[in-house]
Amino acid sequence: MPVLKELKQELGIVACNINHARGSGRFSPLVDRGVGEQTEKEVLSVVVDEAQAEAVFAFIFRAAKIDRPHGGLVFQSTLGLATQYQIPAELPAER
Repeated sequence: MPVLKELKQELGIVACNINHARGSGRFSPLVDRGVGEQTEKEVLSVVVDEAQAEAVFAFIFRAAKIDRPHGGLVFQSTLGLATQYQIPAELPAER
């Protein structure tokens, strides 16, 4: 997922969740093939501070090319609860 690399390089975001789902778009060619025909989709979730939210939303919209036909879906919502996850700067070598 190229958007992940860009999020890290340009915004310094190093924590996100990626899930997979099945679905088809309203105007997808699969709709004409019958019920049950779906393709796998990637779902990216990113948690950021409220101050960053609008900028990160716009970045993902642009980087993921959501503005093109069949480009996908992006949405933003208020987060009820989250715990900050951060990888330590220096990790011991694995044995």
